[in-house]
Amino acid sequence: MNPSEAGLVLVPLMAVLAPLLAKGVRPVLRVPVIVFELVLGILIGPALLGWVDAGEVLEKLSEFGLAMLFFVAGSEIDFRKLAGKPLVRASLGWVMSVVLGIGLGFFFAPGEGMVVIGIALSSTALGTLMPILRDAGELNTPFGRTVTAIGAVGEFLPLIAISIFLSTRTTWVATAVLLTFVVLAAAVVFFAQRTPHGRLHAFLRATLHTSDQFGIRFVLLLIASLVALSVVLELDMLLGAFVAGAVWRIIMARAPKEDAEEIESKIEAIAFGFLVPIFFLYTGITYDLDALLASPEAMALVPVFLVALLLFRGAAAQFSAPAGASVRERSALALLSATGLPIIVAVTAIGVEQGMLDSGVAAALVGAGMLSVLLYPLIAMSLRGDSATLAEAEKNKPVSEL
Repeated sequence: MNPSEAGLVLVPLMAVLAPLLAKGVRPVLRVPVIVFELVLGILIGPALLGWVDAGEVLEKLSEFGLAMLFFVAGSEIDFRKLAGKPLVRASLGWVMSVVLGIGLGFFFAPGEGMVVIGIALSSTALGTLMPILRDAGELNTPFGRTVTAIGAVGEFLPLIAISIFLSTRTTWVATAVLLTFVVLAAAVVFFAQRTPHGRLHAFLRATLHTSDQFGIRFVLLLIASLVALSVVLELDMLLGAFVAGAVWRIIMARAPKEDAEEIESKIEAIAFGFLVPIFFLYTGITYDLDALLASPEAMALVPVFLVALLLFRGAAAQFSAPAGASVRERSALALLSATGLPIIVAVTAIGVEQGMLDSGVAAALVGAGMLSVLLYPLIAMSLRGDSATLAEAEKNKPVSEL
């Protein structure tokens, strides 16, 4: 088999090996499985062993994996709990971080390239953090809700910025197209809220354990439709995937709890058992390590961007810190807010493709994003201490403490 064909076997093998390695080191360090997926991808890719090469099939599956990651992130967010101050504070923090990022980008890529750097350094990988928070029992604590608010803004607003400022259209045309998408998406949300879902929920339940699996098919259609709408309007496809997740949450809001949980479990099985690991492994496989190693300047930028992520997103996160948060909580919040990769991969690919960004600088940004996923959640959750105890204690805190 050639390297492209070998990937069809080796990528699933690495996807199985990654959680085994994560479990093996868990008594010493609680390392997210994503870390091993990235490292194993680099190991088997052209950068090191050369066993697997980029291929059309893996590329498409990786894109589906990224879309599923954003869909799950959108479906996890309860905007009713986050509306108001949490989102306003997180948005103010994002504006600050993108301005600081553009300012730093001016020194390394003046012109349109600094906008690419600014967007990359203002992102938070909510889809990456959600499984970590869920596994730690933090998702429904005040701390977890704060991270969710910051991540929702740090994932959604960069997509908006990409659609407006990095579009091939003029800014006003790009804005008009984006507004068209917003209006259409709002119409879908309105329709989802107003339409009775009793018959739909009944059919979902009736097909839960049959070959029909209508719920899963409906989810895939919803993602495909809104992603296709994004593509037709020449917007980033991730915008459609994120909105699809939010629409699905509305549709399932009044479904019987046990049915909603079972369908959610099946969606997570497709996402985190199949497509999302392919995205992270493929990110490692396609990482341009040669461009990084060939340029001492680019290598020197990796720690610069890694620290910038922590400083810019970490400072922005303090706008959202719960009242009375300790230094450890604020530090953990800063570290999780500075965890970024999917948006960085997407925006740097656009920057290189459109000639806005040098491949070495792009590799440095992606390298910093990968290191942020490797290091920041690990340190943050260590600072949080015994997550189970903390989660139980914090569930009793009033939401007003946000």
